[in-house]
Amino acid sequence: MSAVGAASAAVDREAFPYKMKDLSDKTGLPRQVIHFYIKEGLVPEGNKTGRNMAYYGDAHLERIRLVRKLQHERFLPLKAIRALLDAQEGAFSPAQKRLLGEVQARLALTARTASLPTLAAPILERNGLDRADLDELAEAGILGVSEDASGRLIIAGEDAWVLDLWGELRAAGFSREVGFRATDFVIYEEAMTELLQKEAELLTSRLGHLPPDRVAEMVERGMPLVNTFLARYHTAKVRNFFEALAG
Repeated sequence: MSAVGAASAAVDREAFPYKMKDLSDKTGLPRQVIHFYIKEGLVPEGNKTGRNMAYYGDAHLERIRLVRKLQHERFLPLKAIRALLDAQEGAFSPAQKRLLGEVQARLALTARTASLPTLAAPILERNGLDRADLDELAEAGILGVSEDASGRLIIAGEDAWVLDLWGELRAAGFSREVGFRATDFVIYEEAMTELLQKEAELLTSRLGHLPPDRVAEMVERGMPLVNTFLARYHTAKVRNFFEALAG
């Protein structure tokens, strides 16, 4: 038996019934987009039976739909989606995942409809920003950018504050002329992604015995307090840093 034939025989066609064309037909996405998701590590590779042939299962189908939803309904940038998916892979037990899912369903802060899109151009203009700023924020994983049917750039309406804030930082002197780019935000994106992962691990390990309603209530009441701590502690750290330099 040839290598290709042996590989084909080894694939469980009941568990992996789909070819790339099937994935494309079922999701409505061009195969180039699906290949891109696989290349970027957003979707697992299929079970290859040859150089240009592989088979996929329902898990692949669900992952593609999830990535598309996060990208085009929640307007999450691909980097943020990858970080979320990587954080979930093997990090939580089935029981912990069930708890997080049940808590999510009860959280008022996440129980919302898909973000309404808004045109990016007017927000850029009012803040004295340009397309490069938008692209850099997307590259940093801070902002998701898409296109509407007319090819105009759109972002989630609730994310307009990111551009407003970056515009204020530009006005405060953090300009390209002195070397600052929106991609500098990546240090905060990476820190917050790591923090969220550790928070989720802490919650599931400490609160797994409580009813989901109680955990959701604790999260909603506790998060504003933690956010206040983060802001004030960051300010204190900066102040202490400069005072130590002044020695």
